[in-house]
Amino acid sequence: MTQIHITMSGTPGAEFSAHWRVTHEDETTEHVEESGTVPAEYTFTGTELEGTVKLLSDNERLEVDIQKGSNRSRSSTQGAGGTLTLMIR
Repeated sequence: MTQIHITMSGTPGAEFSAHWRVTHEDETTEHVEESGTVPAEYTFTGTELEGTVKLLSDNERLEVDIQKGSNRSRSSTQGAGGTLTLMIR
């Protein structure tokens, strides 16, 4: 089984919303976090992950780190409304 690990960091207490689509064995499941706060961590089992993360707090910073095996994707945004679209395979 392949683990996909997501770490949300940045300004402590920064609020975000996230929508994850995880594909595993040709089946896609969705996971929605309406109002998460930094720091946060998620682990999913899957072969592919697509995500949209939106920063809800003003004057805050959000960093998203996704790791699957040796593949790693790292993105960041700052300021309310900043949106990240992420994918890892």
